[in-house]
Amino acid sequence: MDSVQPSHDKPQAEAERARRWAMAASLLVSFLMLVGKLTAASLTGSTAIFSDAAESVIHLFATGFAGFSLWYASTPPDVDHPYGHGKVAYFASAVEGTLILAAAASIAWMAVQDLLTGPALRQLDVGFFLIGGLTAVNFALGKYLVRVGRRTNSLILVSNGEHVLTDMWTSLGVLVGVGLVWITGIRWLDPAVGLLVAANIVWTATGLLRRSVYGLMDEADREASAALLEELGAAVKEGRIASFHQVRHRRSGDQVWIEYHLMFPGDMPIHEAHARSHAVENRVDALFPDEDVHVTAHLEPRRHDEAHPEDHREPSDPLRDVRK
Repeated sequence: MDSVQPSHDKPQAEAERARRWAMAASLLVSFLMLVGKLTAASLTGSTAIFSDAAESVIHLFATGFAGFSLWYASTPPDVDHPYGHGKVAYFASAVEGTLILAAAASIAWMAVQDLLTGPALRQLDVGFFLIGGLTAVNFALGKYLVRVGRRTNSLILVSNGEHVLTDMWTSLGVLVGVGLVWITGIRWLDPAVGLLVAANIVWTATGLLRRSVYGLMDEADREASAALLEELGAAVKEGRIASFHQVRHRRSGDQVWIEYHLMFPGDMPIHEAHARSHAVENRVDALFPDEDVHVTAHLEPRRHDEAHPEDHREPSDPLRDVRK
C-alpha cells in the first residue's frame, strides 16, 4: 500500500530557501578566500600560505559542485529516478573528500621541498594579518553552513561546512607557522606547520569519504531502527495490528524511505485494516519530524504462511534478530 504523507510543504520550502542562501554565501566567500590567499602568498613567498591558497582553489571547485548537487537533489522525482535525486549528496561528499585529500598531498609535497631547500620569505607581517582576517571569516562561514545543513538535513551543506572549517584550520595552522617564523626567524617552521596541517586535512577527508560510502550503501541508522521497531511493537501491544515483519528503512538526503509488512486478522475488512495501517503510519511519520518520510506498507493476514502458495519465497528479514 502506497500512502500519502501529511503535508510538509511549508517547512520544506523554508528549508530549501535556507539551503540556497547558505550555498550562495559559501560560493561568494570561497572566491574571496582564494583571492585573499593568493595575494598573501605572492606578497610573502611563504610555501605554507601558497599551500593554503592551493587548498582554497580545490575548495572553490568543490563548493561549485556542491551547489550543483544541492540544486539537483531538490529536483522532483522523474521517470528515470522515481526515488528522487537525493543520493547525489553522497557523491558530492565523496568528491569533496577526494579533493581535500589531493590538497593534503599537494601541501605535504611543497612542505617537504621547502624543508630540504629552505623557504624564501618576506613581508610576513602583512601576510599574517591578511590570513588572520580570512581565517575569522572562514570560521564564521563554516559554523553557519554546518548549522544550516544539520537543521535542514542537508548532507551537502554539512560536508561543505566541514570543508570550510578544514580550510579554517589549515589557515590557522599557517597563521601559527608564519607568526612563529616572523617572531623567531626560524624558517623551517613554515613547512613543518604545513605538514601538520596536511595531516589534519587527511583526517577530515577520510571522514567525508566514510560518510559518503555509508550513504551510498544504504547503511541503516541504529537509533532509527530501534525507534521504528519500538513503535511497531507498541502497535502490536495496543492491538492495532496483529504482528509485523520485513522492516526496512534507508535515507536519501533529507528523505527517509520505510517499508514493512503489517499483519491483521484474516476476517478483518480491508477498509478497517487500511485505516489501522494509516494510524500506524502517522505515528511512524512522527518519529522523523524534520525529514520527508515515505512509507510503503504491505498488508497481510495473520496466518501468513497459509495465505501464500507453496512456492512462495519470502525475502530475508534483515531486522528480525534486532526485533527479537
